[in-house]
Amino acid sequence: MLERRGTRTVSVLAFDGMSPFELGCVVELFGLPRPELGVPWYDLQVCAESAGPLKAVGGFTVQAAHDLEDFAAARTVIVPGVPDVRGAVSPALVAALRAAHDRGARVVSICSGAFALAAAGLLDGREATTHWKYAAILQQRFPEVRVNPGVLYVDGGDVLTSAGSAAGIDLLIHLVRLDHGPSVANAVARRLVVPPHREGGQAQFIEAAVTPVDDDDAVGRAMEWALAHLSEPITVAVLAGVARMSPRSFVRHFNRRTGTSPLRWVVAQRITASLPLLETTAVPVEEVGAAVGFESPVTFRHHFARAMRTSPSAYRRTFGAVLRRDTAPAGSAGERLHET
Repeated sequence: MLERRGTRTVSVLAFDGMSPFELGCVVELFGLPRPELGVPWYDLQVCAESAGPLKAVGGFTVQAAHDLEDFAAARTVIVPGVPDVRGAVSPALVAALRAAHDRGARVVSICSGAFALAAAGLLDGREATTHWKYAAILQQRFPEVRVNPGVLYVDGGDVLTSAGSAAGIDLLIHLVRLDHGPSVANAVARRLVVPPHREGGQAQFIEAAVTPVDDDDAVGRAMEWALAHLSEPITVAVLAGVARMSPRSFVRHFNRRTGTSPLRWVVAQRITASLPLLETTAVPVEEVGAAVGFESPVTFRHHFARAMRTSPSAYRRTFGAVLRRDTAPAGSAGERLHET
């Protein structure tokens, strides 16, 4: 087996009956050359148990140039789905996933791909996610997995899982962010015309939460106003006033529209607004929190930790690396942060 640890090699699994969307997302993110970004890009390999041709949904076929040995040898291995969430995962794929994980690869799933990771035992005792439609099935089939159906993705360090389809893009951009920093990830997101980081979770997409709101988008008007006034005190009464609705009616319509409460949504937007300040400036954490509307540093740190699972200072140390590199003397440790 060719050893690829320490490189940027990414392998993605193709299989008979696959959806082309998830596979295409991986190819777009990691297979398209991006010399303009000025960083070593990825070496993508499309792999399969058999060379094919493999049938894809939509009536076309895919021929994979690499096998499961190459799949397991990559630095990052991605399973974009499984043919049947109730079916067995092949022993060969289970062995390849275990081999990849045992040698330190980063193992990633998109949508129903979590079922393959679970079959390999890589999710036992871990929090993981999948498409909300399959969450109950995943929990039933693999009770050792802590299934969280309310998030877009779960970063477990060496094992990462994402929710359905488009949430895979969120996770893939997150991988770029981890590898190359926020500036590169933001540039890739702009090329794809998607946000570099989405707050919230799957609750806003489940069937019960997307019932049409029968008004003139009063909720949307209040949300737009809130985004322009994040640094100011924002209450349900204030938002309801902007929407020209009673507080009780506003909360009901807002929850139906977004799957969350108005104040939780505001907190999420404030956290999102704080990220570029932490990534690209040296403004003290206390001032960052105040700038995006948190009433105290303690409140900012509390909500930030709940949303991002780290502290503002730790986030800055991780994702402010580009800023530190740019300001570090030549040859310093700061300049070497993104060497591959």
